[in-house]
Amino acid sequence: MNYGNLLIEKKEYAYLKRIISASEYSSDTESKKSLKKLGEELSKSKVLENTEIPTDIIRINSLVTVSSEKGWSKTLQIVIPKEKNLVTNKISILTPMGSALIGYSKGDEIIWDLPGGKQNLRIIDVVQGEQFDENNI
Repeated sequence: MNYGNLLIEKKEYAYLKRIISASEYSSDTESKKSLKKLGEELSKSKVLENTEIPTDIIRINSLVTVSSEKGWSKTLQIVIPKEKNLVTNKISILTPMGSALIGYSKGDEIIWDLPGGKQNLRIIDVVQGEQFDENNI
């Protein structure tokens, strides 16, 4: 991990904690499992002000290029649930892949339990999208 911890912007951290708290009522076991792991990682994360977050950190609305040891590579955008759209590669932060990537940075390698089993993922590139605004939720 390039920065030693997950780095999370303060407003995004509060939003993610609310989602994780509400997810205990979900019937989707894959998302529930991923969000539980994300909650564990958030408890060890470093929460920063917006101006302190490096530009290569994956945040809500970031465009991320990720590759897997299984040979695939994909560019996707991490979004809030109501903005997900698989046709345009916008994945919800609630999905296993979305929750696996948030807070990591370009060059990081992670092992995450995805629906197809554990995978080693490498973050190839991160481009920041529109800044997250919880007032627009």
